[in-house]
Amino acid sequence: MTRSGRRKQATDKSGGEGADPERAVLRRNRPDAINTTADPGGAAFQRAGFRDPGLVLRWREIVGAEIAQFTQPLKLSEDAGGGVLTLIAEPAAAVFLRHQSPVLCARINAYLGRPAIGRLRFVKGSVPAAPRPRPRIRAQIGPDDPAGAFRGPDGLRSALLDLARARRASCD
Repeated sequence: MTRSGRRKQATDKSGGEGADPERAVLRRNRPDAINTTADPGGAAFQRAGFRDPGLVLRWREIVGAEIAQFTQPLKLSEDAGGGVLTLIAEPAAAVFLRHQSPVLCARINAYLGRPAIGRLRFVKGSVPAAPRPRPRIRAQIGPDDPAGAFRGPDGLRSALLDLARARRASCD
């Protein structure tokens, strides 16, 4: 009983008898289910109009490395006359890429599997450089290194040898 003389009604969190289906009881100090937070980046792609995030993530494969270094997808708007893909492009490259628009649209539509892109729109801006892969370390390991004496699965052996080489290169 409370001070006012009324009883507190217990809320049933399991959804059984006494639970109000209209009012969801929030969990306190418990983690959310994994399926509610599984795709944090998907909402950003949806806001930009990309139903398929692969168009942005595989841009280099779709248009080729030469064009991808000067362009980056920004927004996709679909309308009745065909979609408009907005690309950020380096100012000097935008002029030349405008002439290649039909070829680029064909490549993109081939990737999507449907004629979704009708035209390209270029916005002048700077495109960040793609990260370069780190060079493989080729330091020699000594004969007394324990990684060289390991006799096990080839994949694990090569990983241990790479680690020993990296350790050796950082010491030199």
